[in-house]
Amino acid sequence: MSDSRGDAGLKTIFVGNRPMARRLRKSRLVVLEGPEAGQALVMDKERVTAGRAAVSDLVLTDKSVSSTHFSITAEDRGYLLRDEGSTNGTFYGDVRLREIWLKPGTVFRAGNTVLRFEPTDDIVTIELSSRDRFDQAIGASIPMREIFANLERVAPSDLTVLIQGETGTGKEVIARAIHRHSRRKDKPFVVLDCSAIPRDLIESTLFGHEKGSFTGAVGQHRGVFEQADGGTIFLDEIGELDMSLQPKLLRVLENREVKRVGGGRSIQVDVRVLAATNRDLRRMVAESGFREDLYFRLSVMQIELPPLRRRREDIPLLVEAFLSQANQRRAELGLPPLGISQEAFAALAERPWPGNIRELKNMVERATSLADGPLLTRGDFMLGADSPLRVAPRAAEPVEGELRFAVDASVAFKEAKQALLDAFEAIYLKKLVDRHAGNITRAGRMAGLTRYHLRELLKKHGLHGDGGD
Repeated sequence: MSDSRGDAGLKTIFVGNRPMARRLRKSRLVVLEGPEAGQALVMDKERVTAGRAAVSDLVLTDKSVSSTHFSITAEDRGYLLRDEGSTNGTFYGDVRLREIWLKPGTVFRAGNTVLRFEPTDDIVTIELSSRDRFDQAIGASIPMREIFANLERVAPSDLTVLIQGETGTGKEVIARAIHRHSRRKDKPFVVLDCSAIPRDLIESTLFGHEKGSFTGAVGQHRGVFEQADGGTIFLDEIGELDMSLQPKLLRVLENREVKRVGGGRSIQVDVRVLAATNRDLRRMVAESGFREDLYFRLSVMQIELPPLRRRREDIPLLVEAFLSQANQRRAELGLPPLGISQEAFAALAERPWPGNIRELKNMVERATSLADGPLLTRGDFMLGADSPLRVAPRAAEPVEGELRFAVDASVAFKEAKQALLDAFEAIYLKKLVDRHAGNITRAGRMAGLTRYHLRELLKKHGLHGDGGD
């Protein structure tokens, strides 16, 4: 027996108690006044954006409109209009808004452009995967099963995929899963972390070099694109790629050929490209921090991974998976398996998880290493202390701006570095909002961040501000 639960924006279809699909009601956004008067955007996906940037779903040329001015998201409660930190504001009547639930026929203003929201009777059905995992990615929540359904269709193709999400949400896990379920699965899977390569070496790393092409080039070197020939290349942290190299990467993606530094001939490569970032590339394009044409080339298919705090129902599944892995290692050492108490499960579900799945995995691994009894308790997880990096008690009030910390060298360099950055973010943001009495606008201006970006960072770390002007 099936039923539907939700509101007019996005309805979830259940078979028994298990969600099996989502139904999105299409809507129209009609421009009533402004340079684009008479135009309309048909909204046939869960989130659309509007602004002057070419990457917006609705491009508005009104000079009083910001690059990314507002967004509309279909949710179970309805349609949520949110101002995205615009300069001149989004207004309902005379009231400047941050967000508002839209009703049929709602008229609002962005800068000097007036728009009307109109739901239609057309429905888009979004199928959910019947599985609770895709390769090593785990999740029974609706957002994850929607992603798994997309991966089942996309993985066997050669489509370029852009994977977006906060640090620790499992972007590389998804990339590896796509590769392993593709026709290239028996060919190389090559990872390049764009944030970890020195600027003066990244061109050589990407495209290779010939002997003697620069000081230190003592031999010929094949770049990562050549190394991945026939397989898949995963460009992690693509948002960190230097602007000067973005045109060269675009040419490789378009022509499927590379030219080594110091080389005179082009080398054909057969490579599928997957890219990932924890940054908002659309906003970077709007602010001229990332090439528009490269963005479109990379985002043929987009996968947006939700943060763990928005899929808390998956925490028990993830904990059990990580605990099972730990118990396999214990068995190899002749140690008995461990269980976990309901109290510990409840405590884990309450955390904000700024480090997402990576933080959860590290916490489970640490708890299993330090456990005193057969059942993991809240105390075994040392809740309140972060892993793999534990900030010293006085780090919340750093002396002369110094962050005191201890590093666990048993984890990967990237994870330890990210833990330090997460700790810094939490401390900096708390001091920032406290200094400005919770006023997000003033705090963002001081920090050089948009209100939207600052709000997202605060939510990531479980902090709050009043968002005032």
